[in-house]
Amino acid sequence: MATQVYNEGKENLPQEDILTITVKVLLLMTNTTAGSENDGISATTDFTTLDEHDGSGYAQQTLGGKTITKDDTNDRSKFDATDATFSILGAGTRDVAGVLLVWDDVGTLRPISWHEYASPRVADGSDFVVEWRADTGIILFE
Repeated sequence: MATQVYNEGKENLPQEDILTITVKVLLLMTNTTAGSENDGISATTDFTTLDEHDGSGYAQQTLGGKTITKDDTNDRSKFDATDATFSILGAGTRDVAGVLLVWDDVGTLRPISWHEYASPRVADGSDFVVEWRADTGIILFE
């Protein structure tokens, strides 16, 4: 998955404890503008087109098992979490283009990062699992 960390996330993550705030996982479909917008985006309502998944069984997931691992050898740290599972996810009107991570700031969903699939994925009524990369986790801070 290609990853983009939003300016909003770059500004606010150092001020927040990502291990204790509520981070949500949203599935976005192929009409989203999330991968092409950044400047001036401070909430999900600022995107021209969010295009959140509309298939049966869909609900935003809360990211669990969050960790930050320091890697002194490579001079970086890795933010990771358990994979997110959307159980029995029905097809939407369009395929899933990628995953948007946001934090719930008292009802305002503030974007952290966009993770775009190399090819859109189809929800087919089975479990839809978002697998984070083992080598880089969700976000690699270098």
